[in-house]
Amino acid sequence: MLSQHNTSSSANGPRQPASAKPYVAPMISSQDLPVDYAGFIAVVFGVAGVMIRYKACLWLAIIFCAQSLSNMRNAENDPKKISMATIFY
Repeated sequence: MLSQHNTSSSANGPRQPASAKPYVAPMISSQDLPVDYAGFIAVVFGVAGVMIRYKACLWLAIIFCAQSLSNMRNAENDPKKISMATIFY
């Protein structure tokens, strides 16, 4: 017969509920957040659409603006920032 080895003696075994620790998300400052490429592209298309009066650029700016607003995290949700983004785009 096969002999089973007792592996419960390891201190950090994955099957020991006492050694499990809850995940705590690291705190990230607002300056260390990743770059919002969709917001930048929305600004570029918005300016290009206004300058050359091309409606496709303006529609793309609106789409990228919506994508940027939908991808905001709770740390970034400032009513002033959201209102200025929607007014400018």
